[in-house]
Amino acid sequence: MRPTDGKTRGSGTEAVRKVEIGAGAAGQRIDNFLRRELPGVPKSRVYRLLRRGEVRINGGRVKADYRLREGDTVRIPPARLRTPGSAPPDGAARALARRVLYEDRDLLVVDKPAGTAAHGGSGVSHGVIELLRHARPELAELSLVHRLDRETSGCLVLAKRRSALRRLHAVFRAGRVEKNYLALAAGDWQRGELLLEAPLLVKHREGGERHVIVSEAGKPAATRFGLSRSYGRFSLLRCQPLTGRTHQIRVHAAHAGHPLVVDTRYGDAAANEEARALGLRRLFLHAQAIGFPDDSGNELHFTAPLPDELQRCLDALDPKGPA
Repeated sequence: MRPTDGKTRGSGTEAVRKVEIGAGAAGQRIDNFLRRELPGVPKSRVYRLLRRGEVRINGGRVKADYRLREGDTVRIPPARLRTPGSAPPDGAARALARRVLYEDRDLLVVDKPAGTAAHGGSGVSHGVIELLRHARPELAELSLVHRLDRETSGCLVLAKRRSALRRLHAVFRAGRVEKNYLALAAGDWQRGELLLEAPLLVKHREGGERHVIVSEAGKPAATRFGLSRSYGRFSLLRCQPLTGRTHQIRVHAAHAGHPLVVDTRYGDAAANEEARALGLRRLFLHAQAIGFPDDSGNELHFTAPLPDELQRCLDALDPKGPA
């Protein structure tokens, strides 16, 4: 078992365990905690354990977004672990390590390429976490501060120490983070600057696949959209998510009538084919910049250049508006 900041009673992967939460794990989401405690267990399985009430905290059920408190007792049920797979490929690990945009003693910002998951699991052997740990063995405690969809490129923030992770999570929860994305959407955007507020509900499909819909039963979500450049049948949008829901920009853009191109889950089939005819083979969504204060109150700001394949797509279009 991976060491935790708490006292464990019981042992073995096939027995119920109870873990007492210490100060080091306080503030962490229960789903993230379980994924550390159950290495190799698919993410979909972790969420099923939570939904079925097999995971208990202080004797009661909790949802996946519950944040642990010091002194909590977590009941972890038996879960069959997958046989560990092969190590990440050296070449991919070194290539990702070269994409680090910034690093200090507490955090690391990487320009994540499209097609690379933030972490392994759910059919993905190796993600950013596994690749960077392989390239940099000293980063054993490396953890995601936030997430990007596998199809999305750009700025991804990671914490190198548990204390930094707790602090950065607090900054994100307080809404003191500014995220800016570039997205190519179908249609001619005529809505100016738009603050779209629509609650989002995550639906789980067969095999644990997640699909998000706009629903009053969902969680509040807000995205600010603005036009960067018009291409007539396409529009390059500036997107600023004010909340951090799953697939938020993609679902809100589709809800506004302008789905992102080459989005096989929420997009428009005809627009997707037209974009593919221009040579685009991936979702056009790029986390261009992120900013937040450090522990001294100084503002940190990071940017990731637009990937070549996205720039080539724009170059193939006829602009009809200001850059």
